[in-house]
Amino acid sequence: MLNAKLMEDLIQRADEAGVRLEIVGGLPLWEAHPVLKHQEEVDRIRASIRKTDLGESAGCDCFHIPDVYILFPEGSLKRPDVSIFCRRPEQEEEAITLIPEAVIEVVSRGYEVKDLEIGPRFYLQQGVKDVVVFDPYTLLVLHARQEDVSRQVSPVTIELKCGCRCVV
Repeated sequence: MLNAKLMEDLIQRADEAGVRLEIVGGLPLWEAHPVLKHQEEVDRIRASIRKTDLGESAGCDCFHIPDVYILFPEGSLKRPDVSIFCRRPEQEEEAITLIPEAVIEVVSRGYEVKDLEIGPRFYLQQGVKDVVVFDPYTLLVLHARQEDVSRQVSPVTIELKCGCRCVV
């Protein structure tokens, strides 16, 4: 595991070089900064996130944030396109340590393996309840949970375990 100062330096240098850096299980993964199509899809999905009746009764605020670093307990550092929490995380100036209820990833061309194969398995192992991956080029929507995986075609409304819903 990298020490905090070295990790911060690597992240800053990667960002300056136009690269999004993540560290999963000690393995660095990188991706070029997203293009307009990718960011528009992230914004569209975020605009659709709402509480359901279940969310109201469970007290989930459906707090969602794009493109923020999350430091997982085993030391991995990920940067989901959208992270959904039931409450606002406490960290403001460093990586968030609260595990998201759900994450949504939008596939970028050339990074399909990272988003469709590596990401869902990793997030579920870390306790994320819902992992949604959207490929805007094929319209595939992958929805993974511990107990099952479904594949659908966009647009589709996804009901999340935490009591939030979104349209992907």
